[in-house]
Amino acid sequence: MKLSPRHLRSLTKCLVPFCSFPPITSSCHPFSSQTQLTPQSFPPRVSFKPGTGNDQEQLINRLCRDNRFVEAIEILCQQKRLKDAVQLVEHRVQRPSVAIYSTLLQFCLRQRALEEGKSVHELIKLSNFVPGIFILNKILDLFCKCGSLEDARKLFDEMRERDLCSWNTLISGYAKTGRIGEARKLFDEMTETDDFSWSAMVSGYVRHNKPADALELFRLMQKNGKLVSNKFTVSSALSAAASIQSLCLGKEIHGHIVRSGWDSDAVVWSALSDMYGKCGSLDEARYVFDRTLERDVVSWTAMIDRYFGDGRWEEGFLLFSDLLKSGIKPNEFTFAGVLNACTQKTIEAIGKQVHGYMMRLGFDPFSFAASALVHMYSKCGNMESAYKVFKWLPRPDLVSWTSLINGFAQNGQPHEALRLFELLLKTGTKPDHVTFMGVLSACTHAGLVDRGLRYFRSIKEQHGLTYTADQYACVIDLLSRAGRFGEAEDIISNMTMKPDKFVWASLLGGCRIHGNLDLAKQAAEALFEIEPENAATYIALANIYATAGEWSEVARIRKMMDEKGVVKKPGMSWIDMKRKTHVFLVGDQSHPRSKEIYDFLGEMSKKMKEEGYVPDTEFVLHDVEEEQKEQNVFYHSEKLAVAFGIISTPPGTPIKVFKNLRTCVDCHTAIKLISKITERKIVIRDSARFHYFEGGSCSCKDYW
Repeated sequence: MKLSPRHLRSLTKCLVPFCSFPPITSSCHPFSSQTQLTPQSFPPRVSFKPGTGNDQEQLINRLCRDNRFVEAIEILCQQKRLKDAVQLVEHRVQRPSVAIYSTLLQFCLRQRALEEGKSVHELIKLSNFVPGIFILNKILDLFCKCGSLEDARKLFDEMRERDLCSWNTLISGYAKTGRIGEARKLFDEMTETDDFSWSAMVSGYVRHNKPADALELFRLMQKNGKLVSNKFTVSSALSAAASIQSLCLGKEIHGHIVRSGWDSDAVVWSALSDMYGKCGSLDEARYVFDRTLERDVVSWTAMIDRYFGDGRWEEGFLLFSDLLKSGIKPNEFTFAGVLNACTQKTIEAIGKQVHGYMMRLGFDPFSFAASALVHMYSKCGNMESAYKVFKWLPRPDLVSWTSLINGFAQNGQPHEALRLFELLLKTGTKPDHVTFMGVLSACTHAGLVDRGLRYFRSIKEQHGLTYTADQYACVIDLLSRAGRFGEAEDIISNMTMKPDKFVWASLLGGCRIHGNLDLAKQAAEALFEIEPENAATYIALANIYATAGEWSEVARIRKMMDEKGVVKKPGMSWIDMKRKTHVFLVGDQSHPRSKEIYDFLGEMSKKMKEEGYVPDTEFVLHDVEEEQKEQNVFYHSEKLAVAFGIISTPPGTPIKVFKNLRTCVDCHTAIKLISKITERKIVIRDSARFHYFEGGSCSCKDYW
């Protein structure tokens, strides 16, 4: 809404001693874009009587408090009309006081009401009132805070008198909106500066990713003996040091803080702790954090996240526990950070505790912490809980949908994942690249090749997305597992980008399944060029040679590994038992209950052979006696972890084991039989997916 000169002239024709107007309806609310300023726009309780200045100010104040800016401004319009017509009526009209203009502008500032503020400015210009620098600075501040910098600069240039506040206001406006060059030019033109001037420039450089310029200006400020930096300046300087990860500069600023007496300020100490954390000096960050007198939820959350980001999981969880004891309520950022840590470490027990606390606290189901909860349960393999949380959300976001789709795909329920994806499309939510990774993964795990290809084509044709390297790798995996190598090669040759290691690794994995030696050599050669230090390529190729009985080639591959210093990543499995993680390697005998574990597996071996179990030694690399091969495969790490879980828990207790590599064929067969013999539900999460073993079968249906 803007009062034009034409509009004001039309209002002047309707002069009356006082005006009464019909009530405002919702359709002509003062902030409505359709609002038209007419005499019929205002409620009957607003009446204007000329010559009562105090009453006018009180009325304007009351209207402003009710956010009825249009009516407040109309009071000034009526006053000006009467003043212009004083020769027609024998009544002296009091000129609006500075307080009236100041009040209106102050409320416009508070509400960021730019158009209403412009109307007040226009009324000032059309009247005979000559505003002082105080009023002009308020208008300038309004323009800057509302982002109307062209109007602000025009007003600044028109001002006959400017004070330090005028310069600082415009510099701050430029700096906050990214016009840092114009801000610096104004700054350099100033004949007098204060702490605010320097702080605005330093923080502006930091905000717009110019940390070196911020630090250079901060040093220049320190050389100016007349100025003492404030807490916002030093906080910005610390942020600059943190962004370039300069611990040395950060410590220099820390020294300046101590000398200047800012070492007791909560804002400064929070920035100081953040600087040490981002510069990798986590212990010093904790030292500062512990000595901060006023720690709010933001500083607690930042410190917890620093521990998680540095891989110091236990300290992060312990600090979160301390936060709960402190009486300060975590916010959604805190919960999301802790849940993401639980997801990365697959620690469902702590995730459940966090979930319980969130429910007691009454957290917002629209927050992204709710999505993190769905993601945590999905990654930990608890799809029942993940789905319950998902259904509880009023409006699940794309992250929640995607987490659930990926979760079902990795947890042996690919058809449920695809059902959810079709439901997602019906809601009108647009899938992204990560969503399609879950869809393609579901098709891969279920062997739905043609359906997977349709989804792959739809990424570009129906949804207008470009293919990613991960999507290419997933569709190559889908085709290679099915033995459709011709189609896989066609896609690789027509890729819009150079095939990466994941594409070639997917092709190599399919060649291992189907024994395609020639194509395996091609894929391996490409991988040797991309990452010659990765032992997985050598092992996969050696396995294919071993299957073909070409032991000389197996020996050649092992010699290559020795010459290049390539070391095979050891298979490792772990199981959480009574808040302690037990880790096992192949043939591991270091566990305190090692004898019991091996005795149990010996008994299992006899019972399994009675069920028809024959050890699968196809991929044992060494050309050794069959009995030695059987021993090599029977004491793989996941078998040891499963055995420990069974002997350590009551009958019927589910067992969950994690492994850093894909589970081998022999372990997969053996654990199916162990689940049947012991009548246990056994869950193995390998590097690719979850396997749910129960009653002698697996959720993957032996397709992995």
